[in-house]
Amino acid sequence: MPLFIAHLIVKKGRESEFEKLQKELSELTHEQEPDCLAYDVIRHKEKPQTYVVYARFKDEAAFEQHQKNEFHDRLAPPILDCLEEEMDLHFYDWIA
Repeated sequence: MPLFIAHLIVKKGRESEFEKLQKELSELTHEQEPDCLAYDVIRHKEKPQTYVVYARFKDEAAFEQHQKNEFHDRLAPPILDCLEEEMDLHFYDWIA
């Protein structure tokens, strides 16, 4: 099962906008992608501009579908615009 973990640093003052966009993306992903097993966005307790996105997919096809959805294409650009620096994105294989 493919999964990714993205570490994101948001521009100061854009946290609320970022969270609103990510919440919409997460909700739509959970509603419309049954083969996406997890899509979670979390914020660091002591560094309010630091976030992690964790997503896990049933298979590679589910991940590819996630990338092609209309709502992903609509929400990804404004999410990326909120970032202070390029996201630190890593791909993993789920073990247990």
